[in-house]
Amino acid sequence: MNDQAPTGRGLHARVLQSLGPAITAGDYPPGTVLRTDELEHRFDVSRTVVREAVRVLESMHLVESRRRVGVTVRPTEEWDVFDPQIIRWRLAGPDRPRQLRSLTALRSAIEPAAAGLAAEHATPEQCAELTEHALNMVATSRGQQLPAYLVHDVAFHRVVLRASGNEMFARLGDVVAEVLTGRTQHHVMFSDPDPEAVTLHVRVAEAVRAGDAEAAERYTKEITVGALRELDILAP
Repeated sequence: MNDQAPTGRGLHARVLQSLGPAITAGDYPPGTVLRTDELEHRFDVSRTVVREAVRVLESMHLVESRRRVGVTVRPTEEWDVFDPQIIRWRLAGPDRPRQLRSLTALRSAIEPAAAGLAAEHATPEQCAELTEHALNMVATSRGQQLPAYLVHDVAFHRVVLRASGNEMFARLGDVVAEVLTGRTQHHVMFSDPDPEAVTLHVRVAEAVRAGDAEAAERYTKEITVGALRELDILAP
């Protein structure tokens, strides 16, 4: 017996990682019908494996499955666009620049408000976390250390959203993490982060610690405006 033979879960993941990116890239436009038997043949897997992959796609609202019809790709406006996996697939596809702008516009609307609330509600522990991550961003902002910088950048923004005290904002932590990660992985970042942006993160941390909601909101807005400006250069 081959110890390296794919497991059922591995087969399901292979089907999912092929169909998901293809759908989000527009290879299968809305209304396209995918036949289960054709998918079985194409991927050389069982019907059970195909159904498991389709169930995941259904949970993301990418497709709907109907008896005697097949698996139909749903309209884009019905997709669960906040699903981190969908964001990842779209950022890896041809629509990356538009997706990055859309997500960064969302950030510019939400994160400044979250930072203002964080200045009012952050615990001492959360203030300490923000300061630690901001200083680590400074430490990793030179010498082309983008992977290390990304770790602290993601953590910083998660803390801001969580410290807002608003559970709806906090749930957007995964969305922001995918945006920041996608920018780095797909080289929509300078080899070293913008020094002004790094400094602004330190100022946000200081404003939150000082309870200055107006400054926290203003500095965070400047961060998102700067991110949009970078996209104009790197992902026109």
